[in-house]
Amino acid sequence: MTREDLTAWALANGWRMIAGHPSLTKPSAPKEAIVRMVLKATVVNLEAKKPAGKWEKVAGAAYAEVQPDPDTGVPRGLGLVSIPAFAMLMRENKDRMVFAGWDRKG
Repeated sequence: MTREDLTAWALANGWRMIAGHPSLTKPSAPKEAIVRMVLKATVVNLEAKKPAGKWEKVAGAAYAEVQPDPDTGVPRGLGLVSIPAFAMLMRENKDRMVFAGWDRKG
């Protein structure tokens, strides 16, 4: 996947651009990023915010190593599926995005 592919996937699946990075937020604090993808020239890093406020790299891979899952489209190689907390957080953020869209339509 390319940088553009990852960004497009993230934004379509509940991630939001915060401080220039595709990010996930806590349901209780939807304006503060707690997980982000840092898209560099040749690699993508997945970082989580520690309680003290410092970002910690939890996974990273070259763009060529990150491939979409054939069934779900979720990028493989960054731990998004294998780390249960990330999968749950992605689901909550996507649900919030979907339901926010309903509010605008209704």
